[in-house]
Amino acid sequence: MVTGNGSGIKKRGCACTKQDFLPEESFQSWGNYVKALASTRARLKDRLLTRSNDNLELHQMRARSEHEMKKNLNWWDLIWFGIGAVMGAGIFVLTGEAARNFAGPAVIISYLISGISALLSVLCYTEFSVELPVAGGSFAYLRVELGDFVAYIAAGNILFEYVVSGASVARSWTSYFATLCNHGPSSFRIHVSSFAEDYSHLDPIAVIVSFFVCVGACLSMKGSSRFNSVATIVHIVILIFILITGLTQANTANYAIFAPNGVRGILKASAVLFFAYVGFDGVATLGEEVKNPGRDIPIGLIGSMVITITVYCVLSATLCLMQPYSQIDVDAPFTLAFQAIGMNWAKYIVALGALKGITTVLLANVIGQARYFTHIGRTHMAPPFLAAINEKTGTPVNATVVMSLANSVVAFFTSLDVLANLLSISTLFIFSLVALALLVRRYYVTGETSECDQKKLIVFLALIISSSIASSAYWATSDNGWIGYIVTVPVWFLATMGLQLTVKEARKPKMWGVPLLPWLPSACIAVNVFVMGSVDGQSFVRFMIWTFLLLVYYLFVALHASYDAAKETDRAAEASNMEAVVTN
Repeated sequence: MVTGNGSGIKKRGCACTKQDFLPEESFQSWGNYVKALASTRARLKDRLLTRSNDNLELHQMRARSEHEMKKNLNWWDLIWFGIGAVMGAGIFVLTGEAARNFAGPAVIISYLISGISALLSVLCYTEFSVELPVAGGSFAYLRVELGDFVAYIAAGNILFEYVVSGASVARSWTSYFATLCNHGPSSFRIHVSSFAEDYSHLDPIAVIVSFFVCVGACLSMKGSSRFNSVATIVHIVILIFILITGLTQANTANYAIFAPNGVRGILKASAVLFFAYVGFDGVATLGEEVKNPGRDIPIGLIGSMVITITVYCVLSATLCLMQPYSQIDVDAPFTLAFQAIGMNWAKYIVALGALKGITTVLLANVIGQARYFTHIGRTHMAPPFLAAINEKTGTPVNATVVMSLANSVVAFFTSLDVLANLLSISTLFIFSLVALALLVRRYYVTGETSECDQKKLIVFLALIISSSIASSAYWATSDNGWIGYIVTVPVWFLATMGLQLTVKEARKPKMWGVPLLPWLPSACIAVNVFVMGSVDGQSFVRFMIWTFLLLVYYLFVALHASYDAAKETDRAAEASNMEAVVTN
């Protein structure tokens, strides 16, 4: 085990002590802690108003891990990581619901719309990833542009989403493995009748799979990359087989009624299918391990998303050619479509494809989780021992083990139905914040942006956000209305145009930048907030409850730990500057 302080990570052997978790000055005695609590208001104001900077994230924060991650990855690795992180079992599940209940054969347009929407977020992440290639991903980006507090709330929610997603994926692995072995989806789970129903089907296979993925992620990033590449290529080959086999049974008459529910049905399906593209943000956490971020990250992130969009559109079109949309099964669309045309054996190919996809999603999930947590540990908002990078493997072993344990515990007990109901708005929330942060980054630089431009920027951003929220709320509450959009869409359009025409761009990207600024980031905010209107109420309740718990932890622990660490960093920087002055 390793422990951290304000300046770095020191080895302590295998025993865990308080210093591993709370080494900061505020927690060295009860007296210190009481004084820290008494200063909560002043410290909170400091953390709310203080932003990090590129140099701090790229150098001083990374130095707290003591050892560097190994730069083993190139654009080829990132493309396959991107595909592996996104293209799991979603295509085999969500397509059925979207085609039968909403879009019909026009599901191909729905996939295209949701894919382009996801691509907007990819572009925003790409610019940040090139400028700030650090393990924290969106957490680091938000720290630099929106401050510690916003970054903490966002990161806390995304980590919860990662755990829920990881547990869900691990249990799905068991279900598809059972299908592949010609058993029922729950056949390999252990039923304990004395437990509550939703927690009574224990899943040891999910734990075993999570263990092996954890070991692989800890031992070697290059090895994990090679495994992911091979598994993803096999997955693509299986999808191509499904495509070719399905097209041999195509019936164009199934496209006679192309969009049975019109434009609204297509858009509703797009909102559902958006979640089939989630996962690419984990690739952005690999920045420290990329050999040439300026070249490799744009190719990897954008290339993988374009390939994913193409595959999704083609497969969904094939499904609707195989069967009339009204006969497509919601739960297992491809399997039952093949059975309907007399190819019962194809369900094993579908299960194998899903199993391969789930495995790479689980690997990418654990790798992304660990790197998020590593950078959070560097800021001391989480226990700093999580920031440690193993000297031999160059991987964040502590963070990987901790997050894998969390995934395993949840996956062992919790049913897929419960996990599905925990689908969160966290991902959409963070995508929106990253796009907002990009606009702030481009149009505001401390000490350079005039007070007039600063005020106009605040007004225009407020109008963009409020009009996006209004459109989302109108979508959620109106069945077939369109009057509300006559107000909300022009407000969004005029606010974005006002930002472009009247506010001076304060910063140009050094290597790679989002084109059509500010339109694409503004559209990204609008789209992600709009999709939130399709999320069920339980997710909003979960979001608020979890955010409240995060606030409690922040006010009593993370605020004081990160404040002490930041002040120690400031003192070290001042001492270094004074030493340089004396030397000169």
